[in-house]
Parts: sequence; C-alpha cells; structure tokens
Amino acid sequence: MASAPIIPDSYSHVLAELECLDPLLSALRLDSGRLKCTCIDVSKRWLALGSSGGGLNLIQKDGWKQRLFLTHKEGAVSRVACCLHDEDYVAVATSQGLVVVWELNQERRGKPERIYVSSEHKGRKVTALRWDTAALRVFVGDHVGKVSAIKINTSKQGKAAATFVMFPVQIITTVDSRVVQLDYLDGRLLISSLTRTYLCDTERQKFWKIGNKERDGEFGACFFPAGKNSGNQQPLIYCARPGSRMWEVNFDGEVQSTHQFKQLLSSPPLPVVSPSLDPHYTSSSCSPQSLSFPKLLYLTEHCVMTWTERGIYIFLPQSVQVLLWSEVKDIQDIAVYKSELFCLHTNGKVVHLSLLLVDRCTERLIRRGFWTLAARVCCLFQNAIISCRARKNLPLERLEHLKSQLDASTQQDLTLQLEELISKLEPLDSACSSRRSSISSHESFSVLDSGIYRVISRRGSQSDEDSNSLHSQTFSEDERLKEFPAHQEDEQVELDNVSHTSVTVEADRNETFLPFSIPLSFRSPSPLVSLQAVKESVSNFVRKTTEKIGTLHISPDARGRQEAKDDEQLQELNVNLEAPPQEKKDCQLPEENHLRDLKAATAEAIAKLQDPLVLLEPQCMRRVLQEWLVCLEEKFGSKEHSASAVKNHKTVCAEEQNKEWRSILENYTEKENAEETRVSKAMSENSTDCKGPLDCGFQVSPPCVLEPDVQKDLVELTTLCFEMSVFSCASGDAEESSDGSLPLAASWTLGCRFMRSYFFLLDLKRLKQCIITIHANSPNAWETYIAGLKELTCHSPVALAMENEDMLKILKLLHDLGPWDDSPLLLVHAQRLYEKFGETALRPLIKFYPSLLPSDIKQLCRNDPAHFLAYLDSLVKSKPEDKRSSLLRSLLQPESVRLDWLHLAVSHDAPQRANTVDAEGNPRPRSHLFTWGYSQLILLLIKLPANFVTKEKMTDICKSHGFWTGYLFLCLELDRRIEAFTSIAHLDDLSLLSGEDGSIPETIEEWKFLLQLAQNHSTAFHHHGPQNGNAVSSGSPSCPDCITVENVALLLAKAIGPNRALPLLQECGLTLEMSERFTGVCEILRIAEKRQRALIQSMLERCDRFLWSQQA
Repeated sequence: MASAPIIPDSYSHVLAELECLDPLLSALRLDSGRLKCTCIDVSKRWLALGSSGGGLNLIQKDGWKQRLFLTHKEGAVSRVACCLHDEDYVAVATSQGLVVVWELNQERRGKPERIYVSSEHKGRKVTALRWDTAALRVFVGDHVGKVSAIKINTSKQGKAAATFVMFPVQIITTVDSRVVQLDYLDGRLLISSLTRTYLCDTERQKFWKIGNKERDGEFGACFFPAGKNSGNQQPLIYCARPGSRMWEVNFDGEVQSTHQFKQLLSSPPLPVVSPSLDPHYTSSSCSPQSLSFPKLLYLTEHCVMTWTERGIYIFLPQSVQVLLWSEVKDIQDIAVYKSELFCLHTNGKVVHLSLLLVDRCTERLIRRGFWTLAARVCCLFQNAIISCRARKNLPLERLEHLKSQLDASTQQDLTLQLEELISKLEPLDSACSSRRSSISSHESFSVLDSGIYRVISRRGSQSDEDSNSLHSQTFSEDERLKEFPAHQEDEQVELDNVSHTSVTVEADRNETFLPFSIPLSFRSPSPLVSLQAVKESVSNFVRKTTEKIGTLHISPDARGRQEAKDDEQLQELNVNLEAPPQEKKDCQLPEENHLRDLKAATAEAIAKLQDPLVLLEPQCMRRVLQEWLVCLEEKFGSKEHSASAVKNHKTVCAEEQNKEWRSILENYTEKENAEETRVSKAMSENSTDCKGPLDCGFQVSPPCVLEPDVQKDLVELTTLCFEMSVFSCASGDAEESSDGSLPLAASWTLGCRFMRSYFFLLDLKRLKQCIITIHANSPNAWETYIAGLKELTCHSPVALAMENEDMLKILKLLHDLGPWDDSPLLLVHAQRLYEKFGETALRPLIKFYPSLLPSDIKQLCRNDPAHFLAYLDSLVKSKPEDKRSSLLRSLLQPESVRLDWLHLAVSHDAPQRANTVDAEGNPRPRSHLFTWGYSQLILLLIKLPANFVTKEKMTDICKSHGFWTGYLFLCLELDRRIEAFTSIAHLDDLSLLSGEDGSIPETIEEWKFLLQLAQNHSTAFHHHGPQNGNAVSSGSPSCPDCITVENVALLLAKAIGPNRALPLLQECGLTLEMSERFTGVCEILRIAEKRQRALIQSMLERCDRFLWSQQA
C-alpha cells in the first residue's frame, strides 16, 4: 500500500462512528419499505425516533436497553422534541399539524400519557419544535410563519391543578414566511424564517428584526451561550447568511460583525472514522464553497455545527475558524447532545457520530479492538499524535501494543508507517519522566537552563528550549484548537499542585507576544495581510469604476466602432473619421458650446409647460414638445447629430475628409431608407420623410457628459414625449389625426425607433408603465423595451451567469445583488430566466415581489397566459390565508384587471364546458363537484369587494364557464335568490341548502318555490340523463343528499318545525308524496322540541329560585 498523505497538524478533531445503529433500526422495523424514520431528537437519556406510521420510539441511550413506543392516530410523526431539563416530557408534531405533549411517568413507573393536544396548527406543516430551557413550555412554528407556545400544566402539580387549570396556547407571532428554526435561551426566543431572523423577548413581549438585509431560502440561527468562565458576558447569536457567511449578533439583536467562511472551506474534507469505511484523505485543496446553512446547532462549548447536502461543517465562530468538515451525503436532519451527533438520512438510516480528539478516537478504537482502523488513523493524523498532549492517552507502550496486533505479512506497509510514527515520538527521559507525566496531565512546560520546570499553559506549545527565544515564551494557536473540549466522558483529567492562577497570568502574557507569522490553515490573516487585501480591493474597485465610466462616456463614433464591426460601410466611416491625437483634440469643441442651444430650448420648453393653459391642453403640449424634440434630434439624433458634427468640423478638418464622409453617409442613408419602404406604406405620405431608421442599435449611454440638472430635465421631457406619443422628427411635418396624435401604426413604429434612439434619456419605470397601459396592444413596443434593457445589462454578472449556471444559482445571484426595489433591471433578468427555463422559472420569482409585479410577469408570458396564471396562483398561496385577500386587492389596479384574471382562471385547468353546462345553459347535476385547478384564486377574486356592474359581469363569466360554486355565491350576494335556488335544484345537491352561506330559504314564498322546483325536476334528475357524483333514485333513503320533495320537506320541518311545515305542505298538495320516513322524522322532531321546551322551562325555574334565594 502506498504511503497515504498526512493530515496537517491544524486538525486535532475528527468525526467518528464508533457504533452502528442498523441493528437497532432493524429491531424497531424502521428499515423496512413500509415504515421509515421521519424525524429524530436526542437528550441525555433518550434517543427519539419518529416513524411514518405515527409511532414514536424512545430508546434509552445507556446500553440501548429500554424502549417506549407512543402511538399517534393523527398521522405520521413529522417533528419530535425532548425536554432537556425534564426528560419526562416529549413533544410530538404530526403530519396533520397537531402537537401532542406526552408525560412519560418514568419516575413513578407509570404508563406514558398525553397531557395536551394542540390544534392551533391543524392543517399546516409544523416545521420547528423547541422546549423552554427552564419552564414546561414548548414553542411551535409552522410553514406559514405562525409561532405559538404551549404552557404545560401536569399531573405533578396535583389533581386539583389538572382539573381546574386550562392548558393555554399563546400565539407568539406570525412571521412573513415559513419558520426554518427555533431556538430559546434565557427568556429569548429566536425565530429564523425564509427571509430574516427575529428575536423575541417572551417575558416583555418585545420583538426585534436582526439585521436590515433580507435573505431567500433556508438559513438557520442559534444562540451561543456564554462559557462557564466568561463571567458576566452575555450570550451571542449566530445567523446564517448566503455565501458561507454568518452574522455575529449580541443578545439585544444588534449585528456586531459578519464572518466569512467561503475561502476557509477550500480545504479538503476530513474522513469520517468508521469501521465500515476505509479512511482516505486527499491533500489537494478544492474550490471555495459558497453554501447556505439550513440550520445552526450549538455544539459543546465553543462550536457551531451545520450541514448541507454535501457534508457536515463544524466552526469556531468566535475566532472565525473551521474546526473540520467531512463529506456525509443525503442528510435530512441532525440532532446533537454535547459532542454527539445523530444523523437522519433521507432514506431513513440513522448514523451516530462523535466529535473526538484524534488521540481519544484512537484510544477508543484500540479499546474496542479495531486495530487496523486505529493504525490508519494514527498514520493519517501523525501530527496530532506526535503532540505532547496526545502522549497521555497514547503512550509509546500502547502504540507498540497496537503495532504488535497488526499482521506483519498482510499489513506490512501499515506496520512500517506505524514504526516510522513511533520513531518520531520523543522518548521519555527517566530523570524527569515522573515529574513530566504529572505536569503534562494538566499543563505544558519548558525546561530552563537552570533545570527549573517552567509551566506555560495547558494550551501552550514549546518550539524551542532557549529561554531567550520568542517562541519559547509563546504558544501557538494550533495548540488551542487541539484543546477543544470533547465528550464529558473524555474530560477526566488529573489535578496536580500547579497553581491555576499563575497559569492564567502566564497565558495572558504570552498572548500579547503571539507572532503573526505563525502559519495556520484556519486562522484569520495578520493585520498587514488584511490591510494589503483592503488596498488591493480598493484599487480594483477604482480601476473597474474608471473603466465603466470610460465605457459610459465613450463617444458615439468610438461606440460605433465597437458595435458595428461586421458592417463594412460603418468600418469605412469610422476609419475616415479617425485623426491623429493632436488633430482630434483640436477638432473637439467645448461641450458647453455644443449643448448651449439644447439647454436653452429645454429651459424654454419647461417654462411653457408650466403654463396652465398649455398644461391642460394636450394639443398645445404636443406642439411644445415637438418644437423641443427638433432641437434634441439635432444634438443627439443618429443622422442629424452626425451631420451636425461634420458641419462643425469644417473649419478645422480637411475638406477631402468631409466630402468622403458625406458620400459614405448618403450611401448609408439611401440603403436604410430603402429598407423602410414597407413600414412607410402603413404611414401617411408625409411621415415617410421622417428620418432616423428603425435600426437594431440602442443608445443606452449619453454620447457626452451631461450635468445632473441638465440630464434630469432632458429625461423628464423625453419621457413626456413618449407618454404623449410625440415622436416626430426634425422636419416636424408628420401627419397627425384630428386630435393631434399620430395614427396607431405610425405611433407604434416611431415609438420603437424613439426608444432605440433616446433610451439613455428615458425614465425606465415610467416607460414600462406607459407601455403596459397605453401601448398594450403593440407587442413591438414591449419587445423593444426589453431589448433595450438587455443591451443595458449585457455585461452584468447575471447575464454572464445565464450562459453556464443553473436556475437556482442564478436566482441566488439575483437575491445577493438585491435589494432591487422596483428597478426595471430585475425585469430583464426575469425575462432571460423565462426565455431559458420556461414556466419553471416563474414560480421562484414570487420571492421578488413587490420588485416584480404580476403585471410585469403578465407581459413576460403574454404569449402563454397559463404560465402567468400559475405564477399568480403561487404568489397568492405564498401568503398567509388572512393576508391573501388584501394582497389580491392591492394588485387589481385598474378594476378591469379583475375580469381579465377571472376569465383566465376559469378558462385554464378547468373541466370541459360540456360537462358542467347542458344544452340549455343550465347546470348539469353534481357538476359543482368537479375539480378546478384555480378554484381558490377564483373564489378570492369574486369575494373581494366590487361595484354592482363588476359583480354582474363576474356572475356571467362564472355561469358561462360552469363554475357553479362562484355563481351561487354571487347570486346570493346580488340578491338573485330565485336564480340561485334554480341552479341548486339543477345541481341536485341538498348540502348546498345550508345556512352557512345564506342559501337556505328565508321566506315561505321561497320554500314554496323550492318545493315546486323539487317536484318539477325530481323525475328528470333521478330517472334520466347522466349523473355526476353519487346521485341515485329519488326520495329513497339511499340518496339523502338529493333534491327531492321529501328531502326538501324534511329540511323545511327542521327549519320551521313540523307543526308549521305540515300545513304548508298540504297547501302545496305534497302530503301524499311523503313516505313513512318523513312521518317518523317529524315525530322525532316533535318529541325533541317538547323536551327542549321542558329543559328550558326547568332551567328558568331553577334560575328563578336561585335569584329569590339570594334576595332572601
């Protein structure tokens, strides 16, 4: 076997699987295909395993002896939490959203019993359970963001308390998205949702948002308790952030710093020590890992642990160190207790790992007889084994014994490596072995020239025995990492006569002289290195900014050379325009003189537009804007600006160059005008003279430097020109209609050309709104707008990532670049996503609401409305139920949008109209039971407040498409009760005549009408034609929910009483159609009515006697 690479000395800990739990799962039958382990938790005594069959297995960790089995008929166990301060209590969440609290009664040797069942989260998915650290209180979080607290009153408080004390459920809060993780410490509750982390003071009922920047996805958060020797130091909070980052937060919710672990995670993973696996280590480093930590768990005294789909990660966050990370795939959840990790995999398998010092791990392997594995661990972690601290657990005698247990014939290479390791160990000096062993059991030391033992610290490292050496007076940070506390079982150390006070003072003194040159894999860089990195970062930023400004301010001619490399005529044009540097410098005119006329025209136009007589007259506004637009085109127009530039250069540049320029420009113009002939036919005769071809180029940046005030005025007027459809060119003779506006076809064509020419002067937000409202019927306008945004963002990180990255990485990049507010740039990135990934890219975009509105998404997928409908439905369902109506109401602007969305919703993913509506336009029986894909969205739309006309239009839409549930609701709301009862009779479902929605008849006339309907339609409904659902013969007991005369009569008797119902039936001539069933039910109703009257009378008499006795 070839020599394996040696793990660096900065690693002192390892994850080890010292016992396999597969036999335990097999005994519990959780390894079968029918049952599967669904959740896990652990305490000092118990290992709790929830199953898909609704059972909870409680296994005693001490020898895995005792087992309790708790059953739940409410569904599979989805979450379980053991109470750490009183292990006689366990909280369980089921798949139906119920939370069951069990008292195990182990102290009294009784049977476990349910002491409380909470239905506060019924119908929802419970995503987090967390016990209070002192009181018997459990916190519950679900997938819609609701957080509640269950206060437990138990039988330990006595029978009186259990009988008379209510079990209260307190609603803590409702956050904006799914609860990812809950944590509790010292009266504070930590709530981590998909977007941010909240801190709640449960005693004073105060809430804080941690940090200002939101996130998108599963990110955990946890408390970091103060150490035992930290004095009055408050606990900390660590919150996961995108890109392998963590926020360090104080106990008041204030962010102190951000820790970045991305570069530190470029080291190779450490192997997991397991008897079933051969440990391997690759010394080659991997690329930095940008990870999202779904949960953060506090581990022992200094550590925070998390995991991803790739592996397990353990950090020392206070010193920004990575203790280790190991590859462990397909982890669903992890439960920790001190240094023990119980990993639940997606296939239901449970793995028990322990975080151990390398020497402790090796000693345990030797104790269990895993000789080969122990030898390989020693050879891999040679640096950790050689350290002086490891000598206590692994002396030379034990390593020699380990070597003797190896097979020299089959394990020759491993034996040679172990011999090499033993030879590197320092032999124990007989003169000082007893004293050294006593001191090394608790402290490190150095021997001075005088022979005196000088104690440094248990964490100290001795690199030189020269007392004058700086290294002999300091200790390395590597040794600090090696002294990380392990399991409680491993913390039995011998005490000696050394003073702890002197050790602490010495350690603090040495801390001051810690050299920054010590090479550490996971330590923070030195201040010099950090300053150098900041300097380089600032330099790169300045350089990139300068390049960007140069790109934005590049002249039109230079931009033409960049964008039109394939155009021969433009190439020739650019070549002729080039001049020697000195000559070009002389040819350029001052910018102030160049824009003087435009500034004056702009000021004049703004002054005219402020006149109320002009402002309130659209024709006058168009005239003022048209006059100003002529001046704008002279300066910034594509052809006119070039011609003007040639004219201004005559006094300086050669006449030959001007002639050549004019010739090329004329040829180029003739070609473009020929291409525009087809467009000109649709326009008026004069409008064909408009210049400025509809070319494919966009002017996305100013051709020259503009002052902020000047650019602001230009943007305002240019955008107003587009909103008023003032697109005329310099000639100003484009034919207009009687109201001063351009013809529709001409407006669309010129509008697109206008956007291309002056994209850098348009307010992109107002431009988008104008296109959606005014140019909604012009697909070219929207396509031109999107094309301009693409040109503007062609070099953005998102556009570059769109070529190679997958959708999730692009969405994460978009989120990291936020917040977007209402920036149109997010819209073009959404367009790119939709073009590449289709409908699947729309649903994740709901996370960017309200930066992306449904009106924007409707424009993106205007060619496929079904995609927009799926997005809208997902957006509405992403909000809590009590907030969906308000969200939808805010989106329905203008009011006509409601009818458009309703028509879309009833037209897609809906039953065939022939199955819901018959030939006469009436409902088919039981057709209201069909499934509608967007029924929730439809009901929300029709239940929102609206005017009478809109409600009537929605009623017609529901009726024409056969959505009878919404039709009945609208008919009752519009007081069209006769139509509602007629439709109910056709639908043949007695359950629709319930009092919950007001559909039960209210007057005698309505009851007569309904009885007549039942009589007329009974034969047709129950003897002829196809039936939906389970409707059968009329009037028989086998169809108690059908619309028959007898069923309606029974409903009448229940509503008004049998004594009043019989005369009404006799008046309608329907008493002969009643069966014995009707007579029996009426008799029962009479008896019940008499008993009810007697009961009421008895209660009144008792109350009367009680009141008189009080007066006496």
